[in-house]
Amino acid sequence: MKPILIIKTGNTLKGVPPERGDFEHWIIAAMRLPEDQFVICNVMAGEQLPSAGHISAAVITGSAAMVSDKLAWSEYTCSFVREAAESALPVLGICYGHQLLAHALGGAVDYHPQGREIGTTRVALTETAKADPLFSNLPAEFPANVSHRQTISRLPAGAEVLAANAFEPNHAVRFRKNIWGVQFHPEFAADIMQIYLAEREQVLLAEGLDVAKLRAQVMQTPEAENLLLRFAQLALS
Repeated sequence: MKPILIIKTGNTLKGVPPERGDFEHWIIAAMRLPEDQFVICNVMAGEQLPSAGHISAAVITGSAAMVSDKLAWSEYTCSFVREAAESALPVLGICYGHQLLAHALGGAVDYHPQGREIGTTRVALTETAKADPLFSNLPAEFPANVSHRQTISRLPAGAEVLAANAFEPNHAVRFRKNIWGVQFHPEFAADIMQIYLAEREQVLLAEGLDVAKLRAQVMQTPEAENLLLRFAQLALS
């Protein structure tokens, strides 16, 4: 069986205890597969991506970087995305990965005009999602953990929105039949979200956000997390 590739584009915050791991560990845990069924490629560190034919699927992680900066390793990853689109390889992008998919496939990414979205929010499925193989088993509305300042400002041609909320119109998108992206973090547990809010408290207060209210609203997001398990099942079926 070909492995699932995790393209590591960033690290979690330093305040996360080392024993809690990083983005890739949370993704693997949610997919409920043995670790030897995954290969991790740290593109930030200059590691070379495998060809699409050597893997069964790919997940692109979140990052503190900005897609609009068009860093060399990020633009290199775009080439992989375009290869995946041509080969029908299943791909899931998370937060930065979601935005990178849009950029790679002809869309545009920029800072969100309303600023930052962080904490536990609720997202609602669109009508299109009801027939989507990845999203169709989700409830019409569900909680999801978020932390982002950039957004897809223009969707690529042919992309379909699968979930949104009042702040973010492109919370989930199907870019191609085999390529999905989510602006939210399905891999974030409630304790991780609390650490993000605590670590960034002074910045959030300076931005006029009610941190106490945001912290009180944090919860587990099992429906969002289920997307990772469902993606693994689809990729390996």
